[in-house]
Amino acid sequence: MEALREPLPATLRITGYKSHAKEILHCLKSKYFKELEDLEVDGQKVEVPQPLSWYPEELAWHTNLSRKILRKSPQLEKFHQFLVSETESGNISRQEAVSMIPPLLLNAHPHHKILDMCAAPGSKTTQLIEMLHADMNVPFPEGFVIANDVDNKRCYLLVHQAKRLSSPCIMVVNHDASCIPRLMIDVNGRKEVLFYDRILCDVPCSGDGTMRKNIDVWKKWTTLNSLQLHGLQLRIATRGAEQLVEGGRMVYSTCSLNPIEDEAVIASLLEKSEGALELADVSSELPGLKWMPGLTQWKVMTKDGQWFAEWDEVPHSRHTQIRPTMFPPKDSEKLQAMHLERCLRILPHHQNTGGFFVAVLVKKSSMPWNKRPPKLQGESAKPRDSVQSNPAGPMVEKAEGPAELERKLVTGIGDAEIIERTEDLENNGNKKDGVCGPPPSKKMKLFGFKEDPFVFIPEDAASMGSDSAGAALPR
Repeated sequence: MEALREPLPATLRITGYKSHAKEILHCLKSKYFKELEDLEVDGQKVEVPQPLSWYPEELAWHTNLSRKILRKSPQLEKFHQFLVSETESGNISRQEAVSMIPPLLLNAHPHHKILDMCAAPGSKTTQLIEMLHADMNVPFPEGFVIANDVDNKRCYLLVHQAKRLSSPCIMVVNHDASCIPRLMIDVNGRKEVLFYDRILCDVPCSGDGTMRKNIDVWKKWTTLNSLQLHGLQLRIATRGAEQLVEGGRMVYSTCSLNPIEDEAVIASLLEKSEGALELADVSSELPGLKWMPGLTQWKVMTKDGQWFAEWDEVPHSRHTQIRPTMFPPKDSEKLQAMHLERCLRILPHHQNTGGFFVAVLVKKSSMPWNKRPPKLQGESAKPRDSVQSNPAGPMVEKAEGPAELERKLVTGIGDAEIIERTEDLENNGNKKDGVCGPPPSKKMKLFGFKEDPFVFIPEDAASMGSDSAGAALPR
C-alpha cells in the first residue's frame, strides 16, 4: 500500500525503428540527463532518469519528474521543449512502463499480420508498428497492423498516434471487438479468410491497477465492475482466438489485478478450447522484469461483500451477476494442466510501476467449433458417406483427406456467400456431432455519426439563385 500512495513515475520510450534512434538516445544521455544532476525543484531533488532494466537497448526510461514540474520549472524548460518536439515528430512516445510489456511479449516480426483488438489510445499500436519496421533496409514490410476500437472518437485519437510514425502498414477500423468480422483476402484468385499471426487483446477492465495515476479509482471502484466486465472480456478473448492462425501467439492483458478479469478469463478460454490453446512460458523473455505467477485459486465477492468459493454456493438470485466461468475449475488435474502460474502479475511495489496482468497464449489447433470441413460443391445433393453401386458390387466411397477437400472447394462465389458460409461454420460448427459452439452473434450496432461522403452541386450553381442552390444540398 505504501507504493500505491506514491505518484507514478513518468516514462518515455524512444522509437526503435527510426534510423536516428541511437542519436536521440545519445543526445538525451550526454546533454539533457547530465543537466538534471544535482538539480532541485521546489526543494525536491530531481531524480536523473534511469533506463528500464527489462526493455531492450535502453530505449525506455523512467523518472520521478511529473508533467507539472516539467511545465512550470524554468530549469527544465529546454528539456520539456525537446520532449514535446520529439513526441510530435514521432521520435519519442510517452507511455506507461507496464503498457510496454504486451507488445514485447507478442514477439512480432516484420512479416507478421497483427490484429490489435482494443487499440485506443494507441501507445501499444505504435510500438507494434515500430516492430514491423525493425529492418530499416525494407521500407515496406510484408506485415501490417489492423488496429480496432469500438469507440469512434477514440479511433480518431488512434489515427493521430499512428500518423506520427508515417507508416503505410497500419489500418484503423471501428468495430465491437467481441464480434469483429473476419476479413477476406485474395489468394491466387480465390477468396480466403485472413488469420493473424499475432493478436493483442488488451481488453477493457475495471482499472484497479491504475490507481496511482487515476485517483477516481479509489472512490468509484467496486467488485461489481469486474463482474460486469468478465463476460465481455471472455467474448473478446474468444473472438481473438478464433482469428488466430495455428502456431500464432495472442497476448491477453489488463490493467487490473482482480482474478475475475484475469485468471478466470484465461481458465475459461483454455477450458472451452479443449487443448487448442495453451499458455506459453515467457518467464525468460524479458530479463530484469519482476513479476509473480498467476493465481490458481480465488473466490468471487459481490458488491455487498459476500464471498463465494464455488458456483454451487451462489444463490439463484445472484445468477445474473455471477457466472460459472468466474470460478476456478474444480478438477485439480485439469487446473494443473492449464499452467495458470505462467501468467504474469506485475505489482506496483515490484519495480515502481502500475499494476498489470499479462498472459501469452499459443494456438495449437483450430477451436473445437471451427473444425468442421468447409461445405463442398454438391454436398447437399450427395452425402459424403454415400454408397455407390457398380457391376462388381457395392463399394463405399473413399474417404478424402484435407488436400482433396481443399481442391474441391467451391470457386467463383461472391464474398457475401463466403462470409455467410464462414459465419455459419463458426456458429453451427459441430453441433450435429454433439459439440456446442459459441452462441450466435448479435446484430452489430453502428457507432458514430454517419455522414454523406460527397455533396453534388450543379455546375450552374453559381448562376442560380440562393434558394435553388441551397436546394441541391442534403438536409
